[in-house]
Amino acid sequence: MPKPSHRFAEIVLGVDARRPAEAAIGLAFDCARLWGARLHAVHAWRFPSCAAELPFGIPEEDRAAWEDHEVQLLSDALRPWREKYPDVRVLEDVRHLPPADALVLLSGDARLVIVGRSRSRTGEPGTVARDVLRDARGPVVLVPAQGQ
Repeated sequence: MPKPSHRFAEIVLGVDARRPAEAAIGLAFDCARLWGARLHAVHAWRFPSCAAELPFGIPEEDRAAWEDHEVQLLSDALRPWREKYPDVRVLEDVRHLPPADALVLLSGDARLVIVGRSRSRTGEPGTVARDVLRDARGPVVLVPAQGQ
C-alpha cells in the first residue's frame, strides 16, 4: 500500500486523557499502522477552576505544573497503545485550547480526524463532536463509546 503524501501523512486523534475513549484510540492506531501515517494525539486542557480565584493571575510555576500534569495524563493514556503498536509513530500534543478548536486547527492537514463520542441521554453527539463535524476541513470519524 502506498504511503500517504506528506501533506496528509497523519491521523489526528482527539483524546480526553482523563476519560480516554478506548475504541477511538484503537481505531486511530489501526489506521495509522495501516496507512503508514503518524498519529497526532491531541489532548486539550483548560486551567482548573481555582485559577479564576487567583488575584494576580496565574504564576508561571503553577501553569507549568498544571501543563506537566496534563502531559503525564496523555502519556499514561497512550502508553498501553504505544506498547501494542510499537511501529506507529506518535506525536503527543497537549494544547491549552478548547478541544474542538485544537482539532479543527489540525484538521486541514490531516488524512483523518478521529473523535470519540461519549454516551448521551439523547443519542446526539456532544458539543466537541458537533463543533468538529461542523468546522473541520477534512474527513472526521466519530467513534461511539463501546457498548453504545
